[in-house]
Amino acid sequence: MKLNSHEFRSNTLPAAITVIPAVAWLAFFVAIPLVYVLVMSFCSLDEYYNVAFQFTLGNYADLLDPNYVQIYAQSIVIAALSTAICLALGYPFAYLISRTFGEHKVILYMLVIIPFWTNSLIRIYGWRTFLGASGFLNAALVGLHLVDSPVDFLFNQAATVLGMTYDLFPFMVLPLYTAIEKLDEAQIEASHDLGAHGLSTLFKVVVPQTVSGIFSGCIMVFIPSLGAFYISDILGGGNSDVIGNLIQRQFQSGNNWPLGAALSIILIAITLILVKIYQSTGGDMESLGV
Repeated sequence: MKLNSHEFRSNTLPAAITVIPAVAWLAFFVAIPLVYVLVMSFCSLDEYYNVAFQFTLGNYADLLDPNYVQIYAQSIVIAALSTAICLALGYPFAYLISRTFGEHKVILYMLVIIPFWTNSLIRIYGWRTFLGASGFLNAALVGLHLVDSPVDFLFNQAATVLGMTYDLFPFMVLPLYTAIEKLDEAQIEASHDLGAHGLSTLFKVVVPQTVSGIFSGCIMVFIPSLGAFYISDILGGGNSDVIGNLIQRQFQSGNNWPLGAALSIILIAITLILVKIYQSTGGDMESLGV
């Protein structure tokens, strides 16, 4: 049955009205700020370090400074290590949750959700207190006579990776849990019936079916690890900077907003590239919160 133009407008007009607030919100709080940052990345500074809207590519050329390149490499190492550890610990934990039933499943799931109830900054400061020279860990080691003097656990790359892993672990578990919940049990049973042992079933049946969850979780850990400057500040003490630290300094102490904007655009570009790769693998964008 065909609709005339009046009926078509009457059916689509209410739908259009309902999406206007969402579109306006996204435009005002997402699109416009991003465009402003993009424009600023091509601006220059005047003699008083104020932003001058004069087109230049110098900010992007400055990104090739050897000192910055060193921090890029360090950021990738920290993010990669944090992602790998989260995946190694998160996959069996997510599998355990998906195979648990009743109230025990609720308890395990709540263990993942509860950290969100407390501000991450407070939790990271808690780790700093715990790992400090006068913290509980060193007090226990000295008290048990395992060490003669407090061990310096803080202000190094290992402490930063620990903080990243702890803070972002739930973002790995949740998409993994969603993917594992959708496993085809018939294929797992068929694998066992055909004589495949546990590891063979895991890598040939289970993992291929959960690739989307693995990739989704890795993106949700890797990208924030590049920008979580407060973790590297608190636990790394300036000895394990990530890209987020560079951006923070340019907008604050460096007072070079155009360069900070250029760094932000690069970080956004990395995110979009990884998301595009995820899409090309057939990943579900809902698992990324998109």
